[in-house]
Amino acid sequence: MPERTLRVGALYPDLLNIYADRGNLLMLERRCAWRGIGFELVRSSLGDELDPDAHDLLYLGGGQDRDQKLCALDLSTVKRDAVHAHAARGGAVLAVCGGYQLLGHEYALQPGEHLPGVGLLDLRTERGDGRLIGNVAIEVDGRTLAGFENHGGRTILAEGQEPLGRVLAGHGNTGTSGYEGARRGNVVGTYLHGPLLPKNAWFADWLIAAALGLDAAELAPLDDRFEDAAHGEARRAAGV
Repeated sequence: MPERTLRVGALYPDLLNIYADRGNLLMLERRCAWRGIGFELVRSSLGDELDPDAHDLLYLGGGQDRDQKLCALDLSTVKRDAVHAHAARGGAVLAVCGGYQLLGHEYALQPGEHLPGVGLLDLRTERGDGRLIGNVAIEVDGRTLAGFENHGGRTILAEGQEPLGRVLAGHGNTGTSGYEGARRGNVVGTYLHGPLLPKNAWFADWLIAAALGLDAAELAPLDDRFEDAAHGEARRAAGV
């Protein structure tokens, strides 16, 4: 039996899964397996109650508008208290694109139509003119995350809300702010698809360690030649 097990709760995986973001879960599973760390995945969809103590990491992907609306209503009512309790005890959260937007207070789709958010991050999103599309690279704590963005929302961080990183290439949260994503403790939201983690193995390891209450340096090193090559290609695609 493994000494440790990473317990992952995938929220709405049947509805929030575009741009190959399911690959993020596969990346976490494989990197745990290679280190002898157990991996448990539990799927939670519309109407399912969520146990705030049952997971080390909660994951939300992106989805189409109709599906995002359904998830927004469920997340802000059925699962809201449990998600907040999970984060309050230090549990990790990774949310990508549509999932990221739902971590804020609201998403204003158009005048008079607002999707409620769960309020884990101090931000709001509003629909902009046109989409922000292309390869993107950002600086996070002196390192680089690279991926692909495709979003019509413009996410505005409140004063004091920390971004995930500084835009090196691409659009980021609004196309003009110079920042991408947001984070608070172990809660992370980002627009980076690709999927994100296979192209940024160091960040996958940070997430695993944070969810398990470890320092990333405590994780056994792996042969990351292929992962590093994928990261290099993603950076080059973004011009960084």
